[in-house]
Amino acid sequence: IPPSKDPRLLIKDLRFERVKVRIYQPKKSNNSQRRGILYFHGGVGRFGSIRAYERTCRYFCRKTNSVVVCVEYRLAPKHPFPAQFEDCLTAAIHFLRTAQDHGVDPSRIVICGDSSGGTLTAAVAQALVNRGDLPKLRAQILIYPFLQCVDFNLPSYQQNERVPILLKERTLVLGLKYVNMDLGIIKELFKGCHVSEDRRLKYQKWVSPDYIPHEFKTRGYKPSPAYLPSKELCEVSEPLFDPVFSPLLAEDSVIAQLPETFILTCEFDVLRDDGLLYKKRLEDHGIKVTWCHLQEGFHG
Repeated sequence: IPPSKDPRLLIKDLRFERVKVRIYQPKKSNNSQRRGILYFHGGVGRFGSIRAYERTCRYFCRKTNSVVVCVEYRLAPKHPFPAQFEDCLTAAIHFLRTAQDHGVDPSRIVICGDSSGGTLTAAVAQALVNRGDLPKLRAQILIYPFLQCVDFNLPSYQQNERVPILLKERTLVLGLKYVNMDLGIIKELFKGCHVSEDRRLKYQKWVSPDYIPHEFKTRGYKPSPAYLPSKELCEVSEPLFDPVFSPLLAEDSVIAQLPETFILTCEFDVLRDDGLLYKKRLEDHGIKVTWCHLQEGFHG
């Protein structure tokens, strides 16, 4: 859709520091400052663009009477991970600092993203918790996010491994390409051989089928056998446990400071349980969570 063709909205392309953004503002005059939505699109850090999310951002802008900023972060493989996160963080800091220049109340800014954009949203929210020099985020909105790489045999990974578009194997292939790792390790990742004993003990209090409510296990879930970790694979897999890539693995001290959160999950999505586990972690720390579960929903 051509960016200038909407009689109700003012749409323009800008740069926040080095990062390209497209900003959507309602044309109707407003006596007070508007709310702001910063949107990070999905696409596993390799696909997607401002153009692909044109309809989504216009819809948000019109329906919520907010100023919407869509971030055109750099894509892999030309720009390797974590360039995507760095661009999103840069855009968020710039928007929080300059909100009033765009008619936005700095205390009413939410960040939002879908799929890997949800991962970026969670990672940016975590990176901002200790920034005393910036306004606090009003909320984070996570639309079926990828959040962890500890356990690829959670109930949702088992139940939905052959559900398009995000097949279980495709999820790992895309994720490994994103962090530029060898695809030959996929079968070992499925078995959990990349998680050392120390990590397993640390993460089991956050990532475990035990924390998935029973009603999500009725569709043919079977507990997986445990395999011994491979020392070599554990070393190679180190980048996967960085909270920038796996925000569910952030320390409690970070999780406890996060803003109010909205999480959307889909029943027929391998990433469903990532959302459920993050919901539990946030609620355990007293963070208010609004949860929307689409019983007939699937990824994309």
